[in-house]
Amino acid sequence: MDLILWRHAEAEELPETVTDAQADLARKLTPRGEKQAARMADWLDRQLAGSTRILSSPARRCEQTALALGRNFKIRDELAPGTTPAQLLELVQWPLSKTPILVTGHQPTLGQTVAVLLGLQESDCAIKKGAVWWLRIRERDGQMQTVVVTVQSPEML
Repeated sequence: MDLILWRHAEAEELPETVTDAQADLARKLTPRGEKQAARMADWLDRQLAGSTRILSSPARRCEQTALALGRNFKIRDELAPGTTPAQLLELVQWPLSKTPILVTGHQPTLGQTVAVLLGLQESDCAIKKGAVWWLRIRERDGQMQTVVVTVQSPEML
């Protein structure tokens, strides 16, 4: 199974005085974020299998990031800010799914998921805005292993 974690690109800041969840979900990409999403989407489109399932957080910034790819995707409430790594992994059916899955989501959930899958000591792994972590499960000598296929950021494209 391939699991591709794509952090949303740069988004508008939420004013410090605004704390409601709906306002956070409505934040849009900045012009820089739109360019980041487009660069990464162009690269991803060349790499992804046609059968890849694409899931997105309901946050506007994630939806805009996923839209840049130009493929069909599903918005899943389970991927909203605050999702746990366990909830994300259950949603994508890790490691049993036979279909590659791309998730557009948020920090710290994506970084925490990477840390869990790689067995890192830290509870979080920093993922830059607009960046992709591509992970794969494989069996080697009777043991299941998580392999990092690639890590890519829009600034490097």
